[in-house]
Amino acid sequence: MSSFLDDLLKKVFRGSEQTPINHKENFTFKEEELAESKSWIASDTGRETLELIYRNFHLKRTQIANRPEVHLFQSPYANGFAVSYDEPFTKGSFSALFLAFSERVLDLGYRQVSLDRKLEEVNQQVKATEKFYFKPPLQKTAENELISQLYGNISLEKITIDNQPSYIKFLATVYSDRLFQDALPFDQLIDHLFKSADG
Repeated sequence: MSSFLDDLLKKVFRGSEQTPINHKENFTFKEEELAESKSWIASDTGRETLELIYRNFHLKRTQIANRPEVHLFQSPYANGFAVSYDEPFTKGSFSALFLAFSERVLDLGYRQVSLDRKLEEVNQQVKATEKFYFKPPLQKTAENELISQLYGNISLEKITIDNQPSYIKFLATVYSDRLFQDALPFDQLIDHLFKSADG
């Protein structure tokens, strides 16, 4: 691990021409970080930020971009969005939003399959990706009964470049297997994700 850190520091501070950084590890958030996220999302600032992103999400569907900018991903098998790091975010509130989204996915009954961090060198910059991956709950079904996939599999990523926040990406990918029921509407998932903390 120390040689990895040495290489990373050389890349960041000296622009070394050595082998590009590429490291992946599992990790967990501390209880204090989770508590801070819950506190922020329940605050006036947290609620206002959620409302702003939710509004910008719907504006983007009509080709209107607003700050912080929201980018949409739409296809028959995957739907999602990314929100850029911009005003009114701080590093702390951006991380709090990332954790708040993860908690809201778990509230739907999803199970967290993984949480990992990947560090890689891209265009002589260090890109860090923190990623949650969620699957619908395991369930036993009656004979000939289709399995509920809820909204499909969900991935949630927070990207930083050279230690500066860049964007959060949320993506739901549906199962096309005939063993599964159709996925629930993506708009319903969005409404749950952005509901007010007391709603």
